Amino acid sequence: MTQLIFAGDIQGCGDEFDELLSRARRKFGREFELWLVGDLVNRGPYSLRVLERVRELEESGRARVVLGNHDLALLAIWQGLRDLRPQDTYGEVLDDRGADDMMHWLRRRPLVERGVIDDQPFAMVHASVHPDWALDELEARAKRVQARLAAPDLSELRELLGGEAAAGDGELAADRDLLSRLTRCRGIARGGEWTSEEPPDRRDAWYERWRLGRHPYGVVYGHWAMQGLHVAPGLRGLDTGCVHHGRGRDGYLTAWLPGLKTTKRRRRGLAPFDTPDERLWQIPARRRYYGED
Repeated sequence: MTQLIFAGDIQGCGDEFDELLSRARRKFGREFELWLVGDLVNRGPYSLRVLERVRELEESGRARVVLGNHDLALLAIWQGLRDLRPQDTYGEVLDDRGADDMMHWLRRRPLVERGVIDDQPFAMVHASVHPDWALDELEARAKRVQARLAAPDLSELRELLGGEAAAGDGELAADRDLLSRLTRCRGIARGGEWTSEEPPDRRDAWYERWRLGRHPYGVVYGHWAMQGLHVAPGLRGLDTGCVHHGRGRDGYLTAWLPGLKTTKRRRRGLAPFDTPDERLWQIPARRRYYGED
């Protein structure tokens, strides 16, 4: 049986990612499939290596990945919509002779992946889901935005990533809003608007609003490095800030292995997204990757 391995934001931390792959191969041989929550690139030094490893696994049917905000920023820079910033480490990707081919592969990755673990459905996204949406609605809306990202005419990609929508273009504005919600959201304001900022009151975190809906599906996500590991009923937040190591905290690349049937879980009769959950691997960051902002 193939073991699913969900991993948090890699952000160019190629050594730690290679260590995770080596550990998976030692334990499972070829019988594993990686599910990656996005932000494969940036801030760490090995974005190109990570992209190449993930693409090879994905094209052989052994990985799935959703797009994160840093991956979208790379696409925007590639299309001349954003300048490189001092802490960006996209250069080796953009300078590679296969850059265009890699960017076309990247822009065809989804924003939402869904699956089932032991009869429990789930969604994997980079940052958040809309608190009110059922899984089918989430997937349908995401697919519309994905079609723009992957459209043969690159002008659709540029329109989606390039700033304010033209007056009267409600569908484009809605798609931009959804793209940002899926890849950048952390909180929901009291008026219902989403924000990328960390909410001062944790009751306004997007997932607390989502939990009020008592949805039957689980959510695996990343993006929120400063929050750290988040293991709660129905939720697995896996961004543990590998690339942020040394910025007042220790960083890890974290993986969740929900198919492992531990003795403790069998005894308690726990479902995949129930807690407590010890089915985690944490690869310590090898070093500090970049300075303070």
